[in-house]
Amino acid sequence: MSPLPQLNRRATLQCLGLALAGLPLAVIAQEAPQRYRRVAPSPDGIGKVYMGREISGVMGWQGAAWLERGEREREERTDLLLRELALRPGQQVADVGAGSGYLTRRMAPQVAPGGTVWATDVQPEMVRLLRQDAARAGLGNVRPVLGTPTDVNLPPATLDLAVLVDVYHELEFPFEAMDSLVRALKPGGRVVLVEYRAEDPKVPIKPLHKMSQDQVRREMAPHALAWERTADVLPWQHLMVFRKTARPS
Repeated sequence: MSPLPQLNRRATLQCLGLALAGLPLAVIAQEAPQRYRRVAPSPDGIGKVYMGREISGVMGWQGAAWLERGEREREERTDLLLRELALRPGQQVADVGAGSGYLTRRMAPQVAPGGTVWATDVQPEMVRLLRQDAARAGLGNVRPVLGTPTDVNLPPATLDLAVLVDVYHELEFPFEAMDSLVRALKPGGRVVLVEYRAEDPKVPIKPLHKMSQDQVRREMAPHALAWERTADVLPWQHLMVFRKTARPS
């Protein structure tokens, strides 16, 4: 190729850059591809679609008793989940969408001494509940954190592991929230997503509160995360492990 077309291309890009610089940010944002699509909300959804999936509504703090129900251990086998996490003393771990802290309280002893469980939720009432319950259990290595729909509000490059149990499908801004979580991971840190299996019609959960393995992997692809493995050891849920990479997979 002769140098002339290259020079013309460079000049064109420079002019385009100057033109964009003079536009208001709101105008540029309108021209950008839309990440989410609005639809009429279904009974269990919020009317917002991401990668072909309608986002489900969030379970309010009033449902905290369901998170602490006596049958949960039998139905979800948290003991098997903890075994797969392979926690070690000294690790920095996040329970994202921690709710009342059911999993937080079980992880905290396994990362002690020296480790911390950062328990984050977007509902102030949930954060208050998990703080009270952690204090009642004498767990001094639990750090409750109030996040936002777009940011888990955790320090960058801090976490060895982040766990989201039946949470990801409820994230109002899944791309932004996961982006903030990936920033909080150390290089090589892991994210574990636990979601009810959409492929299995026998799982007695409403459809919008279930996710297929293919859908989860599709939605993780834009992030600097590489799928490592899926451990289908739980009665009703996928347990999917991703590892932080230098760039999106």
